[in-house]
Amino acid sequence: MPTPLRRVIPLASLAAAAALSIGAARAEHRHDNGLARTPPMGWNSWNHFGCNVSAKLIRDVADAMAASGMRDAGYQYVTIDDCWQVSRDAGGVIVADSARFPGGIKPVADYVHSKGLKFGIYTDAGRRTCEGRPGSYGYEDLDAKSYAQWGVDYVKIDWCNAEGLDAPAQYAKLRDALLKSGRPIVFSICEWGSNRPWEWAPAVGNLWRTTGDIQDRWNSVLTIVNLSSQYWHVAKPGAWNDPDMLEVGNGGMTRDEYRAHFSLWAMMAAPLTAGNDVRTMVDSTREAAATRDILLNKDVIAVDQDSLGVQGMIVGSSPPDLQVWVKPLADGSRAVLLFNRASVPSPMTADWGRVGLKTKQARVRDLWTHRDSSGVADRYTATVPSHGVVMLRVWPTGN
Repeated sequence: MPTPLRRVIPLASLAAAAALSIGAARAEHRHDNGLARTPPMGWNSWNHFGCNVSAKLIRDVADAMAASGMRDAGYQYVTIDDCWQVSRDAGGVIVADSARFPGGIKPVADYVHSKGLKFGIYTDAGRRTCEGRPGSYGYEDLDAKSYAQWGVDYVKIDWCNAEGLDAPAQYAKLRDALLKSGRPIVFSICEWGSNRPWEWAPAVGNLWRTTGDIQDRWNSVLTIVNLSSQYWHVAKPGAWNDPDMLEVGNGGMTRDEYRAHFSLWAMMAAPLTAGNDVRTMVDSTREAAATRDILLNKDVIAVDQDSLGVQGMIVGSSPPDLQVWVKPLADGSRAVLLFNRASVPSPMTADWGRVGLKTKQARVRDLWTHRDSSGVADRYTATVPSHGVVMLRVWPTGN
């Protein structure tokens, strides 16, 4: 599909714009299963392992998420992506690969739960999955019932091999099947933004992909940000734009680029789904420490998980590669991102009026250096690295 132009949103009043978007959302019909009141956090197998999934891998990942601090930082869902399934039995029940998942899926879910985590699984709304495994078309109720019996807490549903099907109608069937299953299950819609899901998916699922698949390179992150940032007004508690999984720790970008990637996802109130080999995060290597530093940054995670549920937006872009983003937070503070897309470092400034503060004095916390500054008057200026960010949380403190 053609790539839409990025929209930079001029805001005379950030607070007024946020209130307008919230009010508009309340007026429309929304699917609400009571889940995903903040963006889901977890891990998915696809980005790093592809089809190479097994019960042992999932158990090891659950162990690592508990040992590395990920679970305590808020990462909950351990999700098997494609290739776990091979066939259907005589009754139509989906069958797991017995060589890779001896005993089936339920013992794996039970093990994940024993670690204080939640379990996710993958299927496809079409006739076959993207890797040619059995899809859920025609088996929606039966699959949802199986997932509930196994202890599934989250399901990602793809859109391969769905020729001739209507996406809103087909995903609504799956929504209804999950609701009838008798178990609370987060519903992740993965049709890559092909059918304008931001227009219908809030009435169907808890999150929906806005773009094609992410890749572990800087230009992929920029492309996704250009697209997903346009739909800031749709995101609300229980219903989130999903710019795809995280690539942090997979090795294709620099430390500054990974910090920017993680910060942008937090500003967009995006699901934070790690896609690296989390088993290595317990190592003592420099690479493991760098990955932990990003994925376990509780200050940045708090911005993503803020209960107000407003997606951040671009409030300034001059020149085009120097962007100022703002995300209103529940306690009256603002998350502010100075984002340098250019190939050279650059000084950037956040003006308090532009970011929606009505006072001239503010307390500022740098969310990557974890340094606090009080009595900051009118604005904050910092040199931002190439392909990097300075991420702030700003509280008004005076007139």
